[in-house]
Amino acid sequence: MALRIRINLEAPVGAGGPVGRRAARDLLRRAVRATLEAHGIGDGEVSVTLLDDEGIAGLNERYLSHEGPTDVISFALHGPGQPPLGDIYIGWDQALRQAEAYGVPHGEELARLAVHGTLHVLGYDHPEGPERVESEMWERQETILREVVGS
Repeated sequence: MALRIRINLEAPVGAGGPVGRRAARDLLRRAVRATLEAHGIGDGEVSVTLLDDEGIAGLNERYLSHEGPTDVISFALHGPGQPPLGDIYIGWDQALRQAEAYGVPHGEELARLAVHGTLHVLGYDHPEGPERVESEMWERQETILREVVGS
């Protein structure tokens, strides 16, 4: 098996928005591939779906018992010793709000969330709160992100 990366754009991506459909697909695909390759993974399947606030809030409540929209939700669907198989859902509207709040380009925040979600699929986790940005997962995420966005 080779790497299979599927990108689903269910949110209103493009149409004069900050990131066009083709650019979003290419960027998300690069982010997932870079994360897998950084871990020496050549086989696996990951799907990334961009959802609007309503869609991501529904998943957040149904699967995590949290209310409201969030930025990313990941599901690892593989067992121990199997090639990675996972689904990543990115809250498009939330990602754009975060990019504005952090003062980063929209594409950079989308790529960050794709890397973050892929790391969760690979079994990484992080603490909540301020120590999150000091975790091994955050450091790996930001290193891979720099490679993807070229900064």
